[in-house]
Amino acid sequence: MTALGFLYPGHSAEDDYPRIEQLLGSDIRLDVVHTDIGEDAHREDALLKMGSPERLAAGVEELRMAGADSVVWACTSGSFVYGWEGALEQVRGLARTAGLPASSTSFAFVHAARELGARRVAVGATYPDDVAALFAEFLRAGGLEVTGVRGAGIITAAEVGTWGEKELFALARSADTSDADAILLPDTALHTAAHLPSLESDLTKPVLTANQVTVWEALRLADRRVNAPRLGALFTKEPIVQV
Repeated sequence: MTALGFLYPGHSAEDDYPRIEQLLGSDIRLDVVHTDIGEDAHREDALLKMGSPERLAAGVEELRMAGADSVVWACTSGSFVYGWEGALEQVRGLARTAGLPASSTSFAFVHAARELGARRVAVGATYPDDVAALFAEFLRAGGLEVTGVRGAGIITAAEVGTWGEKELFALARSADTSDADAILLPDTALHTAAHLPSLESDLTKPVLTANQVTVWEALRLADRRVNAPRLGALFTKEPIVQV
């Protein structure tokens, strides 16, 4: 049994995790511990507080007691808001506290894009434009070329959690650029786990979403690879063919 631990801020789209667990197979368990979200706002000062060491440390012991093999801070904005070096220090601190391999959703996006050989990426973010721009800056620091950024201007994770298939597909389509190798949809408050094959079929290229890459990153840290086509190109042996 491989146990993967996730620190998830508040309550918005955490039901993606049991869905993903079901698709991965019976020997993988996803344990989700909720952290204090504080003020629910896609605003730089609120996001810095949400990702503070104290708030992350509060949930670590529960994951350790559950026997987690790795731990991921399941939040994009609460990691990239620190910048590349600050986000590195954030996960290093998390690893020290947990005594486990650790990462965050922001680094998961960079590692997942590299896994697929996607050097040029388009971003469709639920965030306001200024916060979306910080994510693009983080991706560039990770060596990726950002071909375009589309922000949706949503302030709260609670509102993002109410989005359905219609809003999700509209965001992805509006973000796509012809020269992008993949489309990235940050925000772990966004429900995406049920729609990954349909998104990639519709857009004819890999789509990376926050909860999807977060779980993939936890598996990577635990040295596990899983072939699960219903979780998109990232979870298949070969990337989908570009057209």
